[in-house]
Amino acid sequence: MKRILIFESNETFANELSAHFAHEGYDVCGVTGDGAEALKLLENSAANLAVMSLLLRTLDGFTVLEETKKSGKKVDFIVLGNFADDKIISRAIALGARYYLMKPVSAQLVGERVAEIFEEGAPRTEKYERKRASSPDERITDIFISIGIPPHIKGYQYLREGIKMAIADPKIINHVTKGLYPVIGEKYQTSASKVERAIRHAIEVAWNRGRVDAINAIFGARVYIGTEKPTNSEFIALVADKLILESMV
Repeated sequence: MKRILIFESNETFANELSAHFAHEGYDVCGVTGDGAEALKLLENSAANLAVMSLLLRTLDGFTVLEETKKSGKKVDFIVLGNFADDKIISRAIALGARYYLMKPVSAQLVGERVAEIFEEGAPRTEKYERKRASSPDERITDIFISIGIPPHIKGYQYLREGIKMAIADPKIINHVTKGLYPVIGEKYQTSASKVERAIRHAIEVAWNRGRVDAINAIFGARVYIGTEKPTNSEFIALVADKLILESMV
């Protein structure tokens, strides 16, 4: 019997996954968004596989992976994460994840990977799927989603343009007032000062949503702590540098 556990703190998505697997004929042995409860389910169930988000209550996904590895229990994991960070992905794989899937991800795609693992049987070939965008626009969108900049505000588009300009010409970051803002303003038929204010607002929205940890994870270090916010030019430069470095890998 194909038995599955679901560890997901987003109740709506957890229910979606559970319904999908039940429809496909799997035995869903347990569903929880709590890491401590996840360890109990792993210990007491005969599940073959667990679909797990890294962001859980009480104990995070890494702790669950570490404790399961220590116990010697043979369970395959598909890990769901919010960050396309090599260190995070590598750590998840090293701790036993068969796949690392970037959120947002559909229940259908998760189901396809689950089916592949069950079809593979005994051979364990660790894999991960990283949502690697094929263009700067797509990668910028990934970053904005992760840190909580909503697409409906004007600063979203202005920031996108500013980052692409900084990728094309990194020196422009030293001339945001007289170089970057006016060009963006001309493209969107608005003033440079409105561009500056809209970008500032977009950055403030991300910080007000408490996504500082997500921002630090994306950039691979504790760049900002607490309520400290980067200037417009600092933020544009950080994202642009991140994407330039990724393109070199």
